[in-house]
Amino acid sequence: MNAVRAILFDKDGTLVDFDRTWGPAAGAVMERFAAGDAATLARLHAVSHYLPAERRFLQSSPLIAGSSRQFGPLWAETLGRPADLAFFLEIDRLFALEGRRFLTPIGAPRQDLTRLHRSGLVLGIATNDAEANAHIQADLLGIAGLVSAVYGYDSGHGSKPAPGMIAAFSHVTGLPPGAIALVGDTKHDLDTARAAGALAILVRCGPSPVDDFADEADLVVDDVGALADLLLAGGPADILSAEIAP
Repeated sequence: MNAVRAILFDKDGTLVDFDRTWGPAAGAVMERFAAGDAATLARLHAVSHYLPAERRFLQSSPLIAGSSRQFGPLWAETLGRPADLAFFLEIDRLFALEGRRFLTPIGAPRQDLTRLHRSGLVLGIATNDAEANAHIQADLLGIAGLVSAVYGYDSGHGSKPAPGMIAAFSHVTGLPPGAIALVGDTKHDLDTARAAGALAILVRCGPSPVDDFADEADLVVDDVGALADLLLAGGPADILSAEIAP
């Protein structure tokens, strides 16, 4: 197994609390699109696998790992609108607005990424959110100055689970994919790392369990804080050789 020299972090479910941020934010966005029509709102909830009383998604929701390009056509059909770029950009704009209002970090990402950055690791973000929104949230989390690159589904490198974001990060850093770890909470993140030839690190702090595919990862940890503790205990140039968490 290769030494970790750079880390790409997924955002939602890894750095950002998915349920506490996107549960209420998505509810607010759907209310905006429904414009007071209760039947339309109920249909949006249904296709999104969303529980409005609890302001959270079921684990089967297409919004958990998908971008607006992936779940947007479902919303467009529900609303009777064209599934075109203008509609997807409107979704992104409203999610950026409401996501900013409800943004909730997991643990202390600024402190954790600061420790990793000071150790010499090159850091970045790879998310299926829009790049502009990822920049906004990175700034609000206080980590914008710690990351060398931010990739969204619309950055021109494809969306996860395609390997393009890792390939782009490899080009920017000059490091081979095998020296880059992708840290995330979904099968999309695992598959992205595998497709690119990068290290796959799963965190258990996302909205869905990772147990069904944990044995396919190079490492499984509780959260980013636990990962920072592990890597810095032996130094970032050490071989990532911890056992898969039970």
